[in-house]
Amino acid sequence: MKKMGAIVFSVLLIIGIGFGYVQYKKVSVEQRVMEYLTTEKHLKESDIVSSEPFIANLRGDKNWMVSVRLKDDERTYYYYRSKGKVVLESYVEDGVEHAP
Repeated sequence: MKKMGAIVFSVLLIIGIGFGYVQYKKVSVEQRVMEYLTTEKHLKESDIVSSEPFIANLRGDKNWMVSVRLKDDERTYYYYRSKGKVVLESYVEDGVEHAP
């Protein structure tokens, strides 16, 4: 019985660590993108309507992306962080994706 408990605990621990890592990556990328937009692009936080981190299922750093919507702008922008820099991956306008 102790062995079964140890196995269950180990499996739950591994799942918890994996979930924690995913949440950490998503939050850290979102924070860096928000910092980039407010400091380097000089946007006010009130101009950012929404930001949503997500897993994009792409290779490397592009796997962790953030979608951003701005006030008075119909586009949705997609950013990722690569080697400490924030990069605009693409934006969607009228349902059509555009790459810069």
